[in-house]
Amino acid sequence: MTEDLAHPPLKDRFRGFLPVVVDVETGGFNHQTDALLEIAAVFVHLDADERIHRGETVRFHVKPFEGANLSPASLEVNGIDPHHPLRPAINEKDALQRIFREVRQHLRDNICTRAVLVGHNSAFDLNFVNAAVARTEIKRNPFHPFSSFDTATLGGVAFGQTVLARAVKASGKEWATEEAHSAAYDAEMTADLFCEIVNRFQPVYASRLHAPKDS
Repeated sequence: MTEDLAHPPLKDRFRGFLPVVVDVETGGFNHQTDALLEIAAVFVHLDADERIHRGETVRFHVKPFEGANLSPASLEVNGIDPHHPLRPAINEKDALQRIFREVRQHLRDNICTRAVLVGHNSAFDLNFVNAAVARTEIKRNPFHPFSSFDTATLGGVAFGQTVLARAVKASGKEWATEEAHSAAYDAEMTADLFCEIVNRFQPVYASRLHAPKDS
């Protein structure tokens, strides 16, 4: 990515951080004991008007780690059959390493120093990612270990809605209930919501960016 002084690269929009939207589908709520079953990452891009937009999606089905808990209630909600013979799942270390490679490439392209996870109730997704990183002993995690952008909080501020489906609808976008609880779909809708909220503040950001410098 070539830096254009008329349109700052993404590194300047978030103080050198790269927002990457992540959604996980799991076998329960406990990141230490419950299986990671799907993970999706969605990238965002800056346009010539200094607004951000949803980019490409990377998604993987994940095999439960050995001894992982699988809650029947969670599987009923997300509709995942972890043992289906046609499920194209890979082990969680492989899935994370593939996503991390894409994240590092986007870091280089956007001249950013660290990725920050964007999620709806982001602590949930970040905890599962961090637990899987520790479990698989991955040495290079491009995500900040504790900072995140939470669209549940942002949606509450911007639209008075903290539930993803309701916040998406309040932002003026469509929500397909039959596609929900897929990591890719939920991550893409979270990305659209994040971009919508960030872009509503774009005039404020632009006015500060282009304000005359103190002499």
